[in-house]
Amino acid sequence: MTFHPTPFGSAGEHLLQQQLGTADRAHRFYDQQVRPCLTPQMREFIGRQSMVFLATSDSRGECDASFRAGPPGFVHVIDEHTVAYPEFRGNGVLASAGNITENPHLGMLFVDFTHDRIGLHVNGVARLYTDTDLRSHHRELPSDVAPGRHPELWVHLSIEEAYIHCSKYIPHLAQPPHPSLHDPTRPKDANYFTGPRHAAHPAFDEPGTPPQ
Repeated sequence: MTFHPTPFGSAGEHLLQQQLGTADRAHRFYDQQVRPCLTPQMREFIGRQSMVFLATSDSRGECDASFRAGPPGFVHVIDEHTVAYPEFRGNGVLASAGNITENPHLGMLFVDFTHDRIGLHVNGVARLYTDTDLRSHHRELPSDVAPGRHPELWVHLSIEEAYIHCSKYIPHLAQPPHPSLHDPTRPKDANYFTGPRHAAHPAFDEPGTPPQ
């Protein structure tokens, strides 16, 4: 079994690769797909994405997965080594940003569900900035990321690795003609998972009961 030193991947990854006999296959992936910065194609891809999934953890390793969305390009590519995205006022919990203050490692997953059906992982070290502070260093930051909303913070990511998420199991999704947010029977967000059940809405029917 051949071992190939690589700057990518964790010690745990490499240990399991040796145990399960996938080290050579993994090395080919690291060599062919993983980059220490964004390629021009990756930069273009990020620039047209309207959503991203986030992975953070606190200083104890307690993990959190989150989601951000906005108009295409809301995650701003500063250069091949750096991206930034805005944090707007939300529920006040600040779970992802709070984790970053303890543990700056941030994982981002961009997925194109509607056109090319492919994903991009971007991992690195994050730092929080106020809008004024980051804009003083990067005046090209977009000023209208979300019309009518002002960023409370920016998350600035120094990229350590970027690599593909293949299309094999990415489903093709299409925007419904009438989004469920406009369904009058849909519970409000604050009540959706913790409020009383309403059988008038399919999501709240009894298990095994087909929607009417």
